Amino acid sequence: MKKIALLGSTGSIGQSTLSICESHPDRFLPIAFAAGSNLEAAFAQCVRWRPKIISIATDELAASLTVRLKAEGITGIEVVYGTAGTVRVATLPEVDFVVSAIVGVAGLEATYSAVLAGKTIGLANKECLVAAGDLILEAARQHNVDLLPIDSEHNAIHQCLRGGAPNEVKQIWLTASGGPFRNTPLADFEHITPAQALKHPTWVMGRRITIDSATMLNKGLEIIEACRLFNLPPAQVRVTVHPQSTIHSLVEYIDGSILAQISVTDMRLPILYAMAWPERIASDLTFDMAALSHLDFQQPDFARFPCLRLAYEAAAASQNHCIALNAADEIAVEAFLAGKLPFLGIPRTIEQVLALTVSGSPASIKDVLASDRNAREQARELISAI
Repeated sequence: MKKIALLGSTGSIGQSTLSICESHPDRFLPIAFAAGSNLEAAFAQCVRWRPKIISIATDELAASLTVRLKAEGITGIEVVYGTAGTVRVATLPEVDFVVSAIVGVAGLEATYSAVLAGKTIGLANKECLVAAGDLILEAARQHNVDLLPIDSEHNAIHQCLRGGAPNEVKQIWLTASGGPFRNTPLADFEHITPAQALKHPTWVMGRRITIDSATMLNKGLEIIEACRLFNLPPAQVRVTVHPQSTIHSLVEYIDGSILAQISVTDMRLPILYAMAWPERIASDLTFDMAALSHLDFQQPDFARFPCLRLAYEAAAASQNHCIALNAADEIAVEAFLAGKLPFLGIPRTIEQVLALTVSGSPASIKDVLASDRNAREQARELISAI
């Protein structure tokens, strides 16, 4: 029985993870939750799962949750809050496996603390490795911690890499759906609305990641994450636009062989793979082979998706540039969703922040967060000046 801590328990990854726990109660038991600001969902999860500890965003929300649990007659659940509370959840001694699914750098300190505590990590938060990859990977090596990717693309690569030795890999291919604007005329990009950008053709995801998919910045972050996870330079991490999203990623070996991972577009499958690692266990997530009747692959258009180019440039520049890329994007996406920035203002803001960034590698998580704050402030100032 693996005991699970969920960082981001009320989000889509958290809910999918709990669905897996429902389906495999003899294998997985969720005992620690970090729930963010969603009080109603946090309360419902406490009623259903009776975790040992739950963290919520603020002390006010924690007080409200405590009152509601008491009124329901539920005892024995420790309610904590804030970053310190999330760290408590991630490092609970009884926990065997931590699902890191808090969006953005908000989950960085808890994920890093979990690695230092020797926990196996199911990583759905790509920003952790984008912003602090060197620090997290070094800590994982020192503490003999497995970092198992949950993102469908990196999970697919992890599976395909079981087919050969690291020195036999020529390059890896991350697939991208191309988002909702794959065929939209470039002249129309200035007028794209948030409602249009939030209509992803394949996946159901959170608001930020859906916008990032529309700009392909999400794929850019995945390039950086893949470089870290699989110890490859940017030149060996390629992207191909695959609208059907049937093949989740591929590994090309030096002898010309290409291994592809194919499965349903359901995040429960990569989550189950990571949680069950190194085993594979039975599930009902079957794939309809008729979906293979038509497969398209295209080169990504950097003119259409400048965020992809910016990600390659950041990956080749320095860790500070990777931090700035992610931070500027978060602020720009917020502004776009609020109607304060046009769609193409997102890559413009990122490019301007990257131009202001000084090369370097932070020596600590504190330094990473300081660099992140600085880049966010630069992005806000640039957007305010528009």
